[in-house]
Amino acid sequence: MKLSIAALLLIFSVSVSFASEKADHSIFDALLKKHVSSSGNVDYKGFKADMNKFDDYLVELRDHAPMKDWSSNEKKAYYINCYNAYMIKFILTKYPVSSPKDVKFSGKDVWHFRMVQVGPQKYDLTQVEDNILRRMGDPRIHFAINCGAKSCPKLLNEAYDPEKLSAQLSSVTKKFLANKTHNELSPKKVKISKIFEWYAEDFNKNGETLIKFLNKYSDVTINADAKVEFKEYNWALNE
Repeated sequence: MKLSIAALLLIFSVSVSFASEKADHSIFDALLKKHVSSSGNVDYKGFKADMNKFDDYLVELRDHAPMKDWSSNEKKAYYINCYNAYMIKFILTKYPVSSPKDVKFSGKDVWHFRMVQVGPQKYDLTQVEDNILRRMGDPRIHFAINCGAKSCPKLLNEAYDPEKLSAQLSSVTKKFLANKTHNELSPKKVKISKIFEWYAEDFNKNGETLIKFLNKYSDVTINADAKVEFKEYNWALNE
């Protein structure tokens, strides 16, 4: 069967449109602006009242998984938003809880519940972080993804946007380091978040060191031989 030129052009245009279609994060952006304070406190009751809209966003993520023609920033923003959205969703499923550690599904904790839907694939949150985001080689992602606890970097009250992603990541990194609840910095000694201990390899590779990373995003100049200690982690829910 021969196809007309018009039919071939239509098929080609539809396939190109499908291949390059990107996820729309506007629903999540609006919900974050509505239910997350500037200090990162999350109104889970508010999110629960908007569950239909929230689920629409999860469908958006499912139906618009990253493809080969997406830019690095488009993929990175997608997976950061995906991680944050599903963390909220999983907490809401069991809410009220006093900590994300209280969220269990068939004996699995919130980080190992394999129900993060990305196209036809299902991941758990640890896979999204370790197998996808961390492999992108940008340690600033640790200050963008939120685990639902008070000691986590705060949940940004806007969605991550590919067009301004680098500025957003640098901003949340600087704000986290400047927060004395999470980090105490001085030239000779730093007492910092356990995030830097748990993911030490991400801050000490490609010629970088932890101290170099801290100096890049901190207002304090820290000595290369400064003493490093780690703060206890507060796992209370970030509400």
